[in-house]
Amino acid sequence: MKRPAARKPAAFADPLADALRPGQSVELLKELHILTRDGRLNQDSRRKLKQVHHLCRFIEPLIDEVLDRQDTLTLADHGAGKSYLGFILYDLYLKDRAGAHIHGIETRDALVAKSRELADRLGFARMSFLNATVAESTRTDALPGRFDIVTALHACDTATDDAIRFAFAKEARHIVLVPCCQAEVAAVLRRRKNAAFGKTPLSEIWRHPIHTREFGSLLTNVLRCLQLEAHGYQVSVTELVGWEHSLKNELIVASRADRPRGDARDRLAAILDAFDLGELAPRFLD
Repeated sequence: MKRPAARKPAAFADPLADALRPGQSVELLKELHILTRDGRLNQDSRRKLKQVHHLCRFIEPLIDEVLDRQDTLTLADHGAGKSYLGFILYDLYLKDRAGAHIHGIETRDALVAKSRELADRLGFARMSFLNATVAESTRTDALPGRFDIVTALHACDTATDDAIRFAFAKEARHIVLVPCCQAEVAAVLRRRKNAAFGKTPLSEIWRHPIHTREFGSLLTNVLRCLQLEAHGYQVSVTELVGWEHSLKNELIVASRADRPRGDARDRLAAILDAFDLGELAPRFLD
């Protein structure tokens, strides 16, 4: 009696097929150095691809929401770097949506030039790249007056706040933030630590340097969420990927609801006062 053919062990499954989305461009991932030239995926690049794919899953419904209402979509990616996020969003969701355009904003000449060259080579015609700071990008005529979606992935320290102000100025419907290296609030807490000891026993929370850094980072994002709510956005906060993949893991998604939370600005001001952060009021209350 002929035996049935043995099933192929799971160990021989194609790891690349499991990592890619349907229709995703292998050539793009090679150009971004997520895949090696022979199409392989190492552990570090697998982690990076998983992180970007996970973020894309949060952005996809926002794209659908915009394009369900209108035929056009403008997305600004601040601190674009090598534009992993912009290229992968375009490849997965926007290359066949004629009215969609992604604008990558980055201050490093070499990265802007490389992204322009890659978009041209791949035929990604509705991707543009601007060499500008966030402040400059808010004023320039090279960008549209309004944006539907603004993203800032791992924009360091106050660059995330600059991206928020850009989104306000451009009346963005959705804002997607993955903050990184929040040092400004921690620096003020550190400088005024001795005075805080006499003001509140809560100062023990940031007494030790590592706690100052971590509490400063947490407090920064709390202030940002209140700022967004004060400007009429509905805010959700979650983790981007598991902590084993990244320590800079907080994802803030804000969608304009045109219903400013009445007490958000008051609570924001009260927190700034309670922690003696009054010098930062212009950043969060303007």
